[in-house]
Amino acid sequence: MPVTKPISAAVQSAVSDLLVELHSAGGCDKIGLTLDSFSIILCEVAAKYLPASANHAEARTFLLTLRVEELALARACAGGHNYAWEIFLTRYREKLYQSALRIAREDSAARDLADTLYAELYGTSTRDGERVSKLASFTGRGSLEGWLRTVLAQEFVNRYRRTKRLVSLDEESEEGSQFAAPDPEPLPSADLRLESATAAALAALSAEDRTVLASYYLDGRTLAEVARMLGVHESTISRKVDKLAKLLRKKILAGMVQQGMDRRQAEEALEVDVRDLRVDIRRSLAQESSSPPFSKEKDESRVTEAREGSGVKSKL
Repeated sequence: MPVTKPISAAVQSAVSDLLVELHSAGGCDKIGLTLDSFSIILCEVAAKYLPASANHAEARTFLLTLRVEELALARACAGGHNYAWEIFLTRYREKLYQSALRIAREDSAARDLADTLYAELYGTSTRDGERVSKLASFTGRGSLEGWLRTVLAQEFVNRYRRTKRLVSLDEESEEGSQFAAPDPEPLPSADLRLESATAAALAALSAEDRTVLASYYLDGRTLAEVARMLGVHESTISRKVDKLAKLLRKKILAGMVQQGMDRRQAEEALEVDVRDLRVDIRRSLAQESSSPPFSKEKDESRVTEAREGSGVKSKL
């Protein structure tokens, strides 16, 4: 992961002093991490958590608390080193499944949950030409096993929100759930800028794009169902959904940057779950437009445009 925060002289000095020792302790040679690449990782982690005023001794103390073996393994996996991934699966595959089973309480749901996380950990997509893996965010300050349980639980919560958002309170009560409605807290300025950029990006969508996104993400229709509804091939919808998700992300990021956020702040703000925003996503996607829905009769250039893209299913 590239260093995005300035590195102080104290951190650089501490990393230089301890690099060979920590590189060896982390078993970096056998999993494909060079001294230079591990130095970048250590600098990034130290810069993220240490104050700018930290001195050499404080930086050394911090670095020596890191779980360097687990940090090296996670980052090697994120970097696409196959041997590191084999080690990771040997150590954590069964633990991940058991954790998923405790969370989901049903075998097929647990395996599906674990499989989804495997894909995100391995890094099946790219951004700006770089592999995207959740493991790139592991910093070694705690155990990798504990971090994985946290990520797994968050994925389960996100799924619960997606599948339960339309279930009535009466139905939830019948299942024994009770809900409190806490007073909403004021949103920080970053969230307000995220909401503003999100609302603007959604408002700029055409009627056909809103129809596709609302049907797929909000109504829970499958790609095949959306395709039949709009009279096009399923692969066309798959590529269109992927293209729209990437386009929205770019527009939202650009909108936040225009409002004064730097790129890193904007990227971090996008980690928020869309259902936590005070933006009426359904209403935004359901806005009426003078243009008719996507259909076979539309201009052929629109069909060609919909067929462009990677074909990988993305999330908003």
